[in-house]
Amino acid sequence: MTRSRHIWAFLFLLLPVTFYLVVVIYPLFSSFYFSFTDWNGFSQDYSFVGLDNYKKMQTDRLFRNAIENTVIWTVAAIVLPTAGGLVLALALHERGILSRLFKSLFYLPICLSLVVVGQVWIWIYQPDFGLINVVLRGVGLDNWTRAWLAKPDTALQAVIAAWTWQQTGLAMVIFLAGLTAVPRELTEASQIDGANYWQSVRHVIVPLLRPASIVVIALAVINSLKSFDILYMMTRGGPFHSSDNLAMMVYNESFQKYRMGYGSTVAVVLFMITLVVITIYFRQQRGLEQLYD
Repeated sequence: MTRSRHIWAFLFLLLPVTFYLVVVIYPLFSSFYFSFTDWNGFSQDYSFVGLDNYKKMQTDRLFRNAIENTVIWTVAAIVLPTAGGLVLALALHERGILSRLFKSLFYLPICLSLVVVGQVWIWIYQPDFGLINVVLRGVGLDNWTRAWLAKPDTALQAVIAAWTWQQTGLAMVIFLAGLTAVPRELTEASQIDGANYWQSVRHVIVPLLRPASIVVIALAVINSLKSFDILYMMTRGGPFHSSDNLAMMVYNESFQKYRMGYGSTVAVVLFMITLVVITIYFRQQRGLEQLYD
């Protein structure tokens, strides 16, 4: 009977494991392999170039630009949705029936694909009839209107705003779940001791939300590092590479410039950064488990 169960377990796992090996593991190792070549992505003839691609990155201005934009993007993806989600969670926690409507409204953007979000915000940023410029003209601030996605000094910030709008709802839901585990007795005791609402939030609620905060931050970092679709939809990394990040650079190098070898090198760097983030996340989770055991 035990042997039969093992056989059935093996058969049930065979298809998903095979799928995972083909779709995830094989491309992963292929990227490492091709990062040491000058493959153009479609030719059967390519040469091994050793560490030349990795040496080239050290002097590549576009790679440094992508790294800088990735850092800016990641910091903004952590700070803005996390802060916004926490504020919304505190404002809507245990506020009655009306709060359920607002929770649904604020959570709605996360249900949309980033392609849809990108298209919505393209309309919002449209120079002639976009919502932002129409409002600015309506209040007499014509000098503030501009082509938000066509200017190098505003393109990245404009996409970050769209990303924040979509991601804040996810952070809000996670913080709301964390708030349900905060004992009301602790906040009431702090208020009896003379603490006002914000002091209770700072010294009681926020420390107890540490497990939720770790989840929110980890998801924000991982999602930001692999973000591609919203950037491709809204700016394609432009203008003049001003909104390029590492994921966008992988696409441009591999499928626009047909330098799959160099694109694979950038992909390897992105993978290593993501791996470091995931490792830190699991260490934090292990520390929390030991703390609450």
